Order: sequence, then structure tokens, then C-alpha cells
Amino acid sequence: MSVTEGDKFSYDGDFHVTDLINAINTGIWEYNIITKDVKWSSGFYSILGYDPGDIPNTYDFFFENLLYYEDKPVFQRSLNRHLSDPAETVLIRLLTKRKGYRWFESTVKKWGDKTEPKITGSIVDVHDFKLLELQAGRNDFLFKETIKVAKVGGWEIDVKSRTITLSREAYDIFELQDKVKLTIEETISFFEPQYRDAISAAIDNIIQYSQPFDLELLFRTARNNQIWLRARGIAVIDEYGQCVTARCIFQNIDYIKKKEMDVQNAVNLLNDQNKRLQNFAYIVSHNLRSHTGNLQFMVNLHDQTDVADDKKEIFAHIKSISESLKTTIDHLSEIVKIQTEIGKERKRLDFETTFKTVMSALESNIESTHAKIEYDFSKAPEVNYIPAYLESILQNLLTNALKYRDPARTPVIKCSTEKDGNHVYLYFEDNGLGIDMERYGDSVFGMYKTFHNHPEAKGIGLFITRNQIEALGGSISVESKVNDGTRFTIKLV
Repeated sequence: MSVTEGDKFSYDGDFHVTDLINAINTGIWEYNIITKDVKWSSGFYSILGYDPGDIPNTYDFFFENLLYYEDKPVFQRSLNRHLSDPAETVLIRLLTKRKGYRWFESTVKKWGDKTEPKITGSIVDVHDFKLLELQAGRNDFLFKETIKVAKVGGWEIDVKSRTITLSREAYDIFELQDKVKLTIEETISFFEPQYRDAISAAIDNIIQYSQPFDLELLFRTARNNQIWLRARGIAVIDEYGQCVTARCIFQNIDYIKKKEMDVQNAVNLLNDQNKRLQNFAYIVSHNLRSHTGNLQFMVNLHDQTDVADDKKEIFAHIKSISESLKTTIDHLSEIVKIQTEIGKERKRLDFETTFKTVMSALESNIESTHAKIEYDFSKAPEVNYIPAYLESILQNLLTNALKYRDPARTPVIKCSTEKDGNHVYLYFEDNGLGIDMERYGDSVFGMYKTFHNHPEAKGIGLFITRNQIEALGGSISVESKVNDGTRFTIKLV
């Protein structure tokens, strides 16, 4: 069989090759290497949307006008390798009459003899298939990029062998090389101890009962980086409804989780501040009303009496109430001051230096009580804090320890620090009178709450201390036993 310009070749006298070629959306061409003559089948024209005579039937026109410029090197190489067997097949784009450039599969093959060597070729319209391939590739790219951006890794548990298969992204989350193989137990060990029971139970439940899970867990990578992970899993079951495979994902949600925790901490702090403000408003209302009521009563009483001695006595009461009112206002001003100083710049403070400054200010009190003071700040020597706050906290705690010492024994006061993760803790303990926690535990840090009959007890120091600590996002707790001493635990940051 040979190909001529009109494709007028038949099989058994009835079936035309042209009809078959056109039916399968294919065009055929022929190129004579010696004469440079080109022949195009009618299918070649129709597949591009042209009629014979619409365009010149030459190699130069094809190469310069129909073939997309970026595909010229590919097509030229296929021609140069025309002696290869099997035939060379490449993808090229050709300019059609009405649909712009479309993708075609071009096959090149040599035939003929030495006297008349020729190259034949065919073009098949594969545009729709190519677009599907490109779309699939684009979707695959987008999927992979989405996985990377979302920081998601896949993992699969084969129930029968109890083996785990991790995706490349999962290994990245674990910060492991993908050659490392992990067992279920080894995988669980990467989670922080307090979360291992949860992930272990979730895995057992999905294997035994096909129960899906969705957990947020704290995870420690192979490089000792602590991150939050979201672990989700579903069961793949057999025809009997039994789990044969658990398909799961890990997602690094560390940034989102920490932002969420920061927001929750801010909300909690705001709620605490609102409660303190409500308590403060109540105290202001109650205490000022009490003072002003007493003062008004004494003034009226002073105006109503003519006896000089009575006036003198009443005036003494007025003076005492006035001084008490001034003290109350000073205390309230101190509380307001705490809120206004929250925005002050924090500085890197040395605990030992600050504590020695406080001890120096209370030197006479320490010497008069023969107190023994011990301190150890080696585990956390520094803290980022407002200087005035740290001095005030240490001074209030030290003053209270000296004030409420047990007269039957030498006061021993201990102060130390410790760092746990990102948090700095301050511990302050004494061997003083102690507090009856069953009776007073709920009001230890209340304003004007006192627990001893000490003449200097005002009930304001611990209230201010707690407000200072909580204003900066910290917390304070107390353990105490009557006649055995008191221990304060303060989370500063």
C-alpha cells in the first residue's frame, strides 16, 4: 500500500482507507527527501479545519505557519531521527482554521528506497485528552501544594500486620528520614506522655470497632521540637464490616493552636480583670460609703452638741475616720495604679539583684526578728518583668513572712525560682504562724481579709500582690498549715 495525494486507495475494491483515516480523526503526510515535495491527505486538511487550496501545500508553510514555535525543535528532532525503529512519536501543537492551536500526536517513519527516500507521518488530534492530562497534572500539583501548605501527612495502619506506613509529608512532620520504619508503639511514643493514652485508645478503637477519631495532641519530633498535631482517622472495612486498614492524617496545627490558646488566655485574663474590677467597684462602694456615712454622722453629731468636751471627743472620732478614709483611698489608688502600669515596658531582671534590693529595704525588720533568709535562683536566674511589680511582689511576701512569724521559733524564709518550658515560677515559703486553709482558703487574697490578730494586719498586701501577678497573665496559689508555715507558688510568665 502506498499513499497518494488524494488518499484514493481501497481495500477489496470497496473500503476506502480515506474513510477509515477520517473516521479516526487522523491526517497523513508524505515528504520526499530528494525532491522536497510534500503531499497531504484530505484527512490532514480536514483535521486542521482547512479545505485543499486554503493553504499552500509546502514544508516551509507547515513549519513556519502551522507548527507552534515552541514545538519546532521537538518536531525537527523527530525528523532527524526518522531512521529509528519503532517510529518516532511526539506531541506538537498545530494552528487550526477555527479553533486556534490544538494538540496533535505526530508519528514519523521512513519508507521508500535509496533512489526515492521518503518520510511519512501522521497526526492525530489528542487535544481533549491532553487537556485532561494537563488538568489532572494541575490538580495533582494543587493537591500536593495544598498538602504542603496545610502541613498534612498521611499514615496508614495495616490491621493484620500491625505495621504503619507514613507519607513523605508525615515523615517531614516527624522530622525523620523516610527510610525509618515505625511500629504503632514507636509512633505513639512521639506524643507527649499526657496524650499517649488518648492516641493509643483511639487507635485501639478504630482497629477493634472501626470508630473514627479526631484529636488535638501535643507531639515531640525526632529533633525535640514540641508541636501541636491534629490526628484524624477513619476505618476501611471488609465485607464483614471489620476494619482491615486505618487511614489517618496528621496535620501540624501548632501555629493555629498557639494562636487559639493565646486568644483563650486573653479572654480568661479579660474575664479575670472584669471580676477584679467588679470586686474593686464593690469594695470602693462599700468602704467609701461606710467611711462617708460615719463621717457624716459624726459631723451632724458635732453640730448638734454644745458641750465642749463632747465636741472635742467627736472631733477626735472625725479625725480618726478621716485618716482611715485616706488610707482606704491610698489603697484603692494603689490598685488602680496596677492597671495603669500594665503597659509599662518589661525588662530583663536578675532575681538575686532584685531580692537583695528588697532585703536591704527591710534590713531593720530582718535584724530585729533575727530571721534566717535563704534564696536560690540558679534554676531560673532571670525573668522578663515590670521592675516595680517584681520588687513589690517580693517585698509584700517578705514583709508578710516577717510580720506573721511564729514567736516561738526563729523565722526561716526561703525563696527560689524554677523554669518549666516557657514559664518561670517563683517559690516563697516560711515557717511562720500559717493559715487555716479550711476556714480562710477562699479569701486568702481578698481585700481587707486578715487571719491573725496582728495589730499591723491590714489585709491589703496579698490582694495587691495577686492583682499585680494576674495583671501580667500569671497566677498565685498558696499552701499553708497552722503553726507549720506557708508556701506560695507564683507563675510569673
